Amino acid sequence: MEEQLRRKSYISVGDIFFWTATINGWKHLIKDDEYKDIIINSFDFLSKKGLLDIFSFVIMPNHIHFIWRTNSLNGKETVQGSFLKFTAHEFRKKLQKEDPDFLDMFAVVKQNKKHEFWQRDSLAVHLTSKIIAYQKLDYIHNNPLAEHWSLVKDPNDYTYSSCSFYEKGEKRFEFLKDLRNEF
Repeated sequence: MEEQLRRKSYISVGDIFFWTATINGWKHLIKDDEYKDIIINSFDFLSKKGLLDIFSFVIMPNHIHFIWRTNSLNGKETVQGSFLKFTAHEFRKKLQKEDPDFLDMFAVVKQNKKHEFWQRDSLAVHLTSKIIAYQKLDYIHNNPLAEHWSLVKDPNDYTYSSCSFYEKGEKRFEFLKDLRNEF
């Protein structure tokens, strides 16, 4: 497939990518920790199955960034497809119980679904060098400090990030692998 014909979300199995997914309409769905935990649980599950390696991540109120490698398909489905589908189903179940009005904000008229939580065509950037990989790593870890977020003063204090793994050697998340071993 020619590079210019690929979708911006294209990920090749076995390669390392910086990946961004955004909540539909930039709504702050994943502001609360319970929604962030759905994402963490999906990472953990897919990692334990050997389907992906997570090297870095940050979960923001309305988007996520990670550096990852998919190792194989999940049956006939891409790993990123499995991730997006699982998290969407869990978001829907939680909102049905706790906030049906907010759930209605994600309603769509489509044959295969009633709600759409993730914007289509996530951004994937193939990391081909140590320099680019470390630039993306810094970007991910500093995202909570951005002026419009100001979620923490020190990136190591943001719980839903891999920053403290790299800066302090803390292993809060079993699934994390060290990007420094890859380049």
